[in-house]
Amino acid sequence: MADQHHPKSNDKSDSVARIQSMIENTKKNIHEAEISMEFAGEEELENLQEKNQRRKHEIDIKMKEIQDKMQQ
Repeated sequence: MADQHHPKSNDKSDSVARIQSMIENTKKNIHEAEISMEFAGEEELENLQEKNQRRKHEIDIKMKEIQDKMQQ
């Protein structure tokens, strides 16, 4: 029997849950980086701080994406 391909549903709740999961994962990465900063050298510390800034920005973007999906 051949595989049947079905279009993906446009279920906002699944999409929002997926984005929320990504946000939680990013928050965990921020926390782990903050712990690593305690033991980091100057250059690594700077790199981790920059990464966390990008991560926080990404969280803001994802939160706006959730708001947009909830308004659709």
